[in-house]
Amino acid sequence: MKIFPAIDIKDKKCVRLVKGDFDNKTEYEISPVDQAGKYKDHGFKNLHIVDLDGALIGETVNFDIIQEIVHKYNLKIEVGGGVRTIDSIKKYIDAGVEKVILGSAAIKDKNFLKEACQKFLNKIALGLDAKDGYLSVSGWKENSNQLTLDYLKEINDFGASRLIYTDINRDGMKQSPNFEETSKVADTSNCPVIISGGVSSIDDIKKAKTLKKNIEGIIVGKAIYDGDIKLEELAREIDA
Repeated sequence: MKIFPAIDIKDKKCVRLVKGDFDNKTEYEISPVDQAGKYKDHGFKNLHIVDLDGALIGETVNFDIIQEIVHKYNLKIEVGGGVRTIDSIKKYIDAGVEKVILGSAAIKDKNFLKEACQKFLNKIALGLDAKDGYLSVSGWKENSNQLTLDYLKEINDFGASRLIYTDINRDGMKQSPNFEETSKVADTSNCPVIISGGVSSIDDIKKAKTLKKNIEGIIVGKAIYDGDIKLEELAREIDA
C-alpha cells in the first residue's frame, strides 16, 4: 500500500478545500516546497500534487514550484490540475514527474486520453472525481452527467497506468473514504486504483490495507495538515 501525502497548491500556498469548494478553503503557513521536504524527511516515497490554479483555468500555473520539488527531493510524484494538452504532459514528464494525472480533459475528450496513454507509456494516471456516482469536471465546477463506472468501461483498455478515485462528498470532510464505491471501481478497473478523499485517521489507512489487491495506495491530505494524523504514525504504515 503506497501512501501519498498531498499538496494542493493555490496562489503559491498549500491549501485544502472542503468538497472541492474554492470558497471554502484553508491556507497553511508552510510553503509547498517545505511541505514536500517534511514528507521526504519522514520517509515518504510518493507524493500527490494538485495545481488548483491550473485546475480552474486549464493551464500548468504552478509548474515552477512543482519542478523545484521534483529537483530538490527524490520522490515519486504524481501531478494533476489543468493538464489539457500533450505539451503540458510532456513538460511535466521532462521535469521528472513520475505520473501525470488527467481528469477533466480525459473525461471531455476520450481520444485525448487514448493519445496520451499511447505516447507516454506508464506515465498517465486517470483522475476520476465523482459525486453521487457521476463524474465531475473542471475543478468540480461541472457535473458531466456520466456515470463513473460507465465511463471507466469505455476507456478501460486505453492504457492508463493508475486510477485515482475521489468521492467529492467525502473530500476535505474527514469522514473516511468511500471504501465501498472505491472497491467497485477497483473491481472494474484494468489498472491499479488509489483511494482519495475523506481520510480521517490512521484507522482509514489500516482499513485500506485490508482491501483487495487492485488498490495500490491512498492519498492523505487535510488530516495531516489539521494534525488528526501525525506524520510519524503515518510513516509507520509505509510499506518497506
